[in-house]
Amino acid sequence: MTTPTTTVQMQSLLNQMQGLAGEAAGKSAPVDLAVGGGFSAALRTSLERINTLQNDSASKSRAFQSGDPDVALHEVMIAGQKASIAFEIGVQVRNRLLNAYKDIMNMQV
Repeated sequence: MTTPTTTVQMQSLLNQMQGLAGEAAGKSAPVDLAVGGGFSAALRTSLERINTLQNDSASKSRAFQSGDPDVALHEVMIAGQKASIAFEIGVQVRNRLLNAYKDIMNMQV
């Protein structure tokens, strides 16, 4: 039989997993280019999000290494993977932007 605390912890973990699955499936809040100020605003928001994920990962890692009982190993690993995936996406976007720029510069006018 599960205790109420265990049930609450399990429900919290389930909610967190569903949220992560939603983010992985692309169900996070879409960026509206018309309202947000265009491409530059969307790019800035994306870079700020990558930076936030990197900082969150680093702080959780430091807290776990220092023995903070409030930070579990699975939280550190999830934060690290989120930051890694976000960084890889950022690198791919940069590469595609550079390729598009080079293609435009090589066009005959």
